[in-house]
Amino acid sequence: MEMPENIQEQLNQFQQAQQQAQSIAMQKQNLTIQLNESKKALDELSKIADDEDVYKTAGPLLIKTTKAQSEADLNDSIEMLQIREKTINKQEKRINDKLTELQASLQNAMNQLQQ
Repeated sequence: MEMPENIQEQLNQFQQAQQQAQSIAMQKQNLTIQLNESKKALDELSKIADDEDVYKTAGPLLIKTTKAQSEADLNDSIEMLQIREKTINKQEKRINDKLTELQASLQNAMNQLQQ
């Protein structure tokens, strides 16, 4: 028995939404790692004296900087990552809602097909 076109279309949409959800989950995981690394770096930086040498990476180079500048850079980075985190959380909620809706629609269509 061949699947009706509307059900096949819904199935395609569901599969695309699943792929988007997986992509968002990977982005969220990478973002969480970056955020944790930045917070850890800021925590480590707080343990050193204000006049100690601090270096940051720039590609393959280490560049001397100040503790204050490093703290400012890390705080900016954390703030940016937290904004991205909020955006990704909204995207994740939207795609999960869409998946739930598509799943219910598919289930309904399959039930009608079996009758």
